[in-house]
Amino acid sequence: MSIHVIGVDAYPLGWVGVELRDGAFGRAVLAATLYEIVAGSSGAAVIGVDIPLGMLPDRWRAADTLAADQLGPRRGSVFRVPPRAVWQEPDFASANRLCRELTGAGLSRQSWALRPKLLEANAIWERHPGLLFEAHPEVSFRTMAGEPLAHAKKTWSGQARRRELLARNGIVLPDRLGPAGQAPPDDILDAAAVAWTAHRVATGAALSHPSPPEEENGSKIAIYY
Repeated sequence: MSIHVIGVDAYPLGWVGVELRDGAFGRAVLAATLYEIVAGSSGAAVIGVDIPLGMLPDRWRAADTLAADQLGPRRGSVFRVPPRAVWQEPDFASANRLCRELTGAGLSRQSWALRPKLLEANAIWERHPGLLFEAHPEVSFRTMAGEPLAHAKKTWSGQARRRELLARNGIVLPDRLGPAGQAPPDDILDAAAVAWTAHRVATGAALSHPSPPEEENGSKIAIYY
């Protein structure tokens, strides 16, 4: 039976997804919402997403600290996810204030900017248990390479290295991706890396930060790789 998975990454205009069939590239897709990708997933066993899934009631998540510790020069690509109540605030000022009250540290504007996509992804995650798994592209690439990557993902050297790592793991991205080719190169590479992790989840080969995952209301909170 064929193993069908999707890796999804948020980009400025929506979401970009890379589908794998038995670990090999199938197609790339663009969508304005994650709901569209899930609805059109054609029975995918696992959908990996590069967005935090699950928040804790009163503290930072262990997953983010552990993932950042693995990334060396790329650790800045992981942001700490504040408690659930912070995301329910109506604006950045009040969210930042509550974050300081609960954790002793503030919230970055970059993190707050992800709020609409984070809330969308978490609503789907809660509605479809066992379908969505959180992955972080830099953690996935680090696992493929066996070491932190030296060059950032927006550099020529960084993109060449990431495309090489994907190809070495059976994911050969074609030069022509159709409409999905309009997405930034680093977002497509990130979606492909998340798809690699989704395949590992589907085949039982994935590991996680932390291991075992933290649990909140019966849900497991971890970054898989």
